[in-house]
Amino acid sequence: MPISRNTIGTAVVGGALSLTLAALAYPSMLGIQATSSNASRIIANTQWGPLTEADRNFVVFVRSAGLWEGPSGGLAMKKGTTAAVREAGRHLVIGHAALDASCRKIAPELNITIPNQPTPQQQGFLATFQSDTGKQFDTDFANILRVTHGSIFNTIAKIRSTTENTLVRALADQANDVVLDHITQMEKTGLVNFDQVNFQETTPPKLPAAQVTPPVPQQGAPMVVLTVPPGLSTHGVPTGPATEPSPSASPTA
Repeated sequence: MPISRNTIGTAVVGGALSLTLAALAYPSMLGIQATSSNASRIIANTQWGPLTEADRNFVVFVRSAGLWEGPSGGLAMKKGTTAAVREAGRHLVIGHAALDASCRKIAPELNITIPNQPTPQQQGFLATFQSDTGKQFDTDFANILRVTHGSIFNTIAKIRSTTENTLVRALADQANDVVLDHITQMEKTGLVNFDQVNFQETTPPKLPAAQVTPPVPQQGAPMVVLTVPPGLSTHGVPTGPATEPSPSASPTA
């Protein structure tokens, strides 16, 4: 399956790299005094357990991803030329609305400032979808989103296996279910170029921090909220565990 020039030129994502850069570029808006390159450094002790740089960045990243992947799903529902592409779009809209609700709920509890816009790189992906038409849209949609979801999948596993914060752990559980579903939906389109996708996931470029860091939200601006359009069926779309995490039983320092 050939892959488009736009896809090759833009679908370059590194989940771990993006999280590291966010830790370095986002400190002032996240309410912390200093940052380091040590993602395991504890930046706060909460009633839900210690919060590390990696934990905080994960919440920011999930929110940022939804701000462009959710709208991308809406475009797929309108512009997709096949039922499989339109169905993948429905799953994106519903899944990211659920993740967005979780991020918006736990962010104030953990004193995390979440973005109101996706990163410049992510905005570029969305612009590609907005300008694409026909089969070109289908191909770019399936491949770019297969790369981005595949890139964050390993990060989700690492956060889930290492975090001591129950709120972050619950978000990782939910993200695992939702992202795996989205990966599956992209593959069901039959348009994924696995050789190219695997190359882009395993050899991401070192992009400038400004490209992979969400803009600082403007003070007083209304928060963007991802929602499921009225009348859209949510049947058969995984949205992750609905359990409410309890405060951590572990003592805090």
